Amino acid sequence: MEFLSSHLLILILFFPVLAAVVVLCLPNDNLKAIRWTALSTSLMSFVLTVFLWTQFKSEQPGFQFQEQYAWYPALHSTFHVGVDGLSLTMVLLTTLLTPLALLASFNITERIKAYFILFLFLETGMLGVFMALDLLIFFVFWEIGLVPMYFLINQWGSEKGEREIWKGVKVQSRNYASLKFIIYTMGGSLGLLLAIQLLGVLFNTYDLQGLYANWAALDPNAVMLHFFNRILTVSTVKTIAFWAFVIAFAIKVPVWPFHTWLPDAHTEAPTAGSMILAGVLLKLGAYGFLRLVLPFYPVESARYAGWLAFLAVMAIVFGAFAAFGQRDFKRLVAYSSVNHMGFVVLGIAAAAKAASTLNATIALDGAVLQMFNHGLSAAGMFFLVGVLYERTHTRNLDDFGGLFPLVPIYGGILIFTSMASLGLPGLNGFVSEFLVVRGSWPVLSLYTTVAMIGLLFTGAYIMKGIKSVLHGPLNEHWAKGTHKLTEINLRETIVMAPLMVLILVIGIYPAWILDVINKAMMMLFH
Repeated sequence: MEFLSSHLLILILFFPVLAAVVVLCLPNDNLKAIRWTALSTSLMSFVLTVFLWTQFKSEQPGFQFQEQYAWYPALHSTFHVGVDGLSLTMVLLTTLLTPLALLASFNITERIKAYFILFLFLETGMLGVFMALDLLIFFVFWEIGLVPMYFLINQWGSEKGEREIWKGVKVQSRNYASLKFIIYTMGGSLGLLLAIQLLGVLFNTYDLQGLYANWAALDPNAVMLHFFNRILTVSTVKTIAFWAFVIAFAIKVPVWPFHTWLPDAHTEAPTAGSMILAGVLLKLGAYGFLRLVLPFYPVESARYAGWLAFLAVMAIVFGAFAAFGQRDFKRLVAYSSVNHMGFVVLGIAAAAKAASTLNATIALDGAVLQMFNHGLSAAGMFFLVGVLYERTHTRNLDDFGGLFPLVPIYGGILIFTSMASLGLPGLNGFVSEFLVVRGSWPVLSLYTTVAMIGLLFTGAYIMKGIKSVLHGPLNEHWAKGTHKLTEINLRETIVMAPLMVLILVIGIYPAWILDVINKAMMMLFH
């Protein structure tokens, strides 16, 4: 038990890698063993995370369960991991959604060994970002998370469709989407890497806890660099580094106008890939804002809070408008992610503007809870779109209609999950969005007012999706013959059950998770 407590984070982090090695050693033709080995070992990380949650002391300041090992002495970088309430919440979300996504992948039949190995490496990459307390380790895991998702989209994405990339040259849509995903996210990472290197070279350490204190202690008017016969003060360099961090994380969230990679990636990704992309990968950007941007750059964050709020509101409004205009069910859900993640950034902008106030804490509580809640509802929505696509081989909303009598269980689950995404009181989405709006309104009143337009159209596009699929005249094509639509099966229901339970529990009793989040925000930003 002592070994478990002292190495808990390392076990959670690297158990998926160990599982990937085990899967690699299994025979290629033993599909059942590959699937169940990947799923069961991924569940072990979730079980360990639940144990971590029960042992975590939310009232204790600082990072807990820390482990630190020598890694790259020449660069003064160590393998340093730990968790606080913010990272613990994201670790729980990651280890919950990954086994559900693996269970949702049991219908994959091509190259399943490579598929499940990539998924397990992806889980480790995401967990590493949330646990890292060394900036260089943070960046390494940040990049590790990109490569498996690229291959999942490129190799197992939708085989339908082509996109023109240059003067009549066409490629498969999944190749276009995967390339766009990797170019956008890695392009944003270049500035992030340079800013991280600046901090490491300046202070001879990449350790977060040391950098927080050293970076803040610098005199803003002191000369830091000479650049082409120009003097750059600490304040100027901080502003440049601030925007390098912000652009990298804004692309990942994503917020307008950096969002254009997301609909293509979601549309072409396999169902489980979309679940993880929306459920966890988008949260890496928001986590970067909370873990690095606000603590490292409080002055710059307050100065440019209006710009962050503007980008957030544009994501909320344009995301809602774009979702409403879609005829592809999966693209509708994809644009809804832009809309919902905009509320996360709005809460972060309000906290930056009114740092160390009650309104800032409320906005931050709402932003972090919205990250968790959106992970549940978005993963559920993408899975339900995938369930329908697997049976009908179309995502065109015009091809459906009146399906509720044919699949009442599926229809009930879809309506329930859609209501969570809409923000219906009593479900989880309402709690987090209410907290963001409550915290942002006294600080950024105009921006919050405009954001309400997006909230209105959230209801419009959700109702449009439900109406087009479940209600109206029945499309007889799906009622008989070989095209007859079948009900959601037991495996698919099991995937949705934990998500629905958490959606309802957080909607009725959010205190169990809000207590951890609130104490973390109070300690981190006060």
